[in-house]
Amino acid sequence: MSLLIALKMFTTGRIIFASLFVVAFVILMVISYKKDAKNNKKHYQNAALYVAIGLAVTIGLLFLSKLLIN
Repeated sequence: MSLLIALKMFTTGRIIFASLFVVAFVILMVISYKKDAKNNKKHYQNAALYVAIGLAVTIGLLFLSKLLIN
């Protein structure tokens, strides 16, 4: 049913444009990531570790607050 609605809503030209846009966007994002990978290693050492620790602490605080409220 939803496929039928989507077919009425999007013309062939719109589908082609959206497909090309997504492909171009992904290609440009990969190229940009490869360019920045060198700088990221130098400037953001252990950043993923800090983000993971912050996320774990935040989730832990949420569970703790839920336990204390109930």
